[in-house]
Amino acid sequence: MTRVLAIDQGTSGTKAVVVDDDGRICGLAEQPVTPDYRAEGVVEQDPQALLDSVLAAGRAALAEAGVDVDIVTLANQGETVLAWDPDTGAPLSKMIVWQDRRAEDICRQLAAHAERLVEKTGLVLDPYFSAPKMAWLRRNVTREGVVTTSDSWLIHQLTGAFVTDVTTASRSAICGLDDLAWDRELLDRFGLADERLPEIVACDEIVGLTHAFGGSVPVGGLVVDQQAALVGENCLAPGEAKCTFGTGAFVLANIGETPTRSTRGLTTSAAWRVRDRNQYCVDGQVYTAASAVRWLAELGWIDTAADLDQAAAETSQGAFCVPAFAGLAAPWWRPEARARFTGMSLATKPGHLVLAVLEGIAAQVAELTDLIGTDAGQPLERLRVDGGLTQSQRLMQAVADLTQIPLDVYPHAHATPMGAAALARMALDPHDETRLVDTVIDWQPSAVYEPGWSADRAAAFRDDWRAQIG
Repeated sequence: MTRVLAIDQGTSGTKAVVVDDDGRICGLAEQPVTPDYRAEGVVEQDPQALLDSVLAAGRAALAEAGVDVDIVTLANQGETVLAWDPDTGAPLSKMIVWQDRRAEDICRQLAAHAERLVEKTGLVLDPYFSAPKMAWLRRNVTREGVVTTSDSWLIHQLTGAFVTDVTTASRSAICGLDDLAWDRELLDRFGLADERLPEIVACDEIVGLTHAFGGSVPVGGLVVDQQAALVGENCLAPGEAKCTFGTGAFVLANIGETPTRSTRGLTTSAAWRVRDRNQYCVDGQVYTAASAVRWLAELGWIDTAADLDQAAAETSQGAFCVPAFAGLAAPWWRPEARARFTGMSLATKPGHLVLAVLEGIAAQVAELTDLIGTDAGQPLERLRVDGGLTQSQRLMQAVADLTQIPLDVYPHAHATPMGAAALARMALDPHDETRLVDTVIDWQPSAVYEPGWSADRAAAFRDDWRAQIG
């Protein structure tokens, strides 16, 4: 029996799960992490707090399980970056979170090279991705040490290795999509040509040993959190898609072994590399989902996300929300965009606006699923969903209504660590004939949401909502 300690280090918390081959969760622990949201698009995290959360969650999950594990794996935030000293491991900056918008000027300065960036990386020129934030750090904070994504620093703290995995590298905007290697031309463009960069490793690779959780345990199976959820939800064949509702909402669809670039403003990146074969995915992003819900709580309109369904009115009474609290991502790519409510009157109450926020999130997801279907040449037939906000029946029904496709809800809140655990099992013996599909735990949805609106009603709502973007 193989047991994995799978750590999901996310924007608002770190989760650690001890899981066995049968998918049985032997131990579970969570540690909150609080991003610092400030004016002018600033979103930062304390590196030490993130590391502490990884260690505390991992140790607590192991203590609850009361068993030894065979491997530790880490799923990471993807595009969050920091500067740090490779000799001492000490951080030299705050972590600049994927939602941070301070690299907008750098992207504007490179606008003439935007098409070349898409051609080489499958990504668009936007502060969301790693390289603009890395360049911003170098220009404004420090020239010392190395500047990397958060995973490289955390793995260095655990093992001493200096690595990143192919999925994280492919989200950087300085990694070629076809060869999944650092690209010298793009490094020059971002002023990062002299940087010492981590080795890019496969998702079924052991990168070192850690003593952080007792004993000496291998570390491997590294992956970005969203790609981990794609694996965990068993989206292993082309055309299968999922949406994770976390701090943001992220729609990913498996597109197979050919890195086809989107023609509709979406992004293409590595889904995983196992057994020396690359799998790719196309994705779209909603920057604020649970973070928009947290904003509702800060206004006092709800206490927690669990109150959404009770707080939301039956209708929005004509109110619309474009929840662009951190800008708009695919397909608009407008980092300067800000959230807006329209259609309000003196009769508008908080409950109407709560519903408008939920419908605004759902409308963005619907835009993305349509575009993924267009890129793929056939519409999505179903959408698998996971994340904390899947507990909101009102939100899930709104997504089904506006996408016009059924939703299959993942049965628990651990799709990301379960996907990372599947990759970790592959890493334990990279030379055997095991396929990824053999290591992923099968599952049945805890709920299925069928569209309740007619296609005409959904189309009319989406036309009206789209008109509010401006």
